[in-house]
Amino acid sequence: MPDLRIRFATAEDASTIVEFVRGLAAFEHEPLEQVHLTEADVVRDGFGARPLFEVLIAERDGRSLGMALFFPHYSTWEGAAAIYIEDLYVVEDARRDGVGRALVAAVVRLAVERGNPRVDLAVLDWNPARGFYARLGFAQQQEWLPYRLDGAALRALAGDAPAQGA
Repeated sequence: MPDLRIRFATAEDASTIVEFVRGLAAFEHEPLEQVHLTEADVVRDGFGARPLFEVLIAERDGRSLGMALFFPHYSTWEGAAAIYIEDLYVVEDARRDGVGRALVAAVVRLAVERGNPRVDLAVLDWNPARGFYARLGFAQQQEWLPYRLDGAALRALAGDAPAQGA
């Protein structure tokens, strides 16, 4: 796609990033009330003194078509940082136009340039994008099962932790 431009997001893109996250929630059939992300969160956590994530934005003719939000994580087995793609989102009318592939390829290029040995992501079991990721060369890690601790269970276990020394 010669007219497609991939660029790093800036703090001025905060509203677009929130809009894309809400679009992803709608695609995943999740209630929008579950999306607590605000523009202030994006600015603070993505563009503050210690950014927690990076975002690439895909554009054509000045219109934002999608994003890849990603961050580093550490692989003890590799002894190196890897990249985790948290969210990949493309607006509905730009899907199947190569935008998602271009975004993933741009993240992978960054991983290679930064010396990251791998890129990881997770896909819902019903998502037709599983085939897209497989065609790109991603392999499903069937032996690894995701677990999550949040809400009341998170707070309960935190309350059981012994005091930490200085």
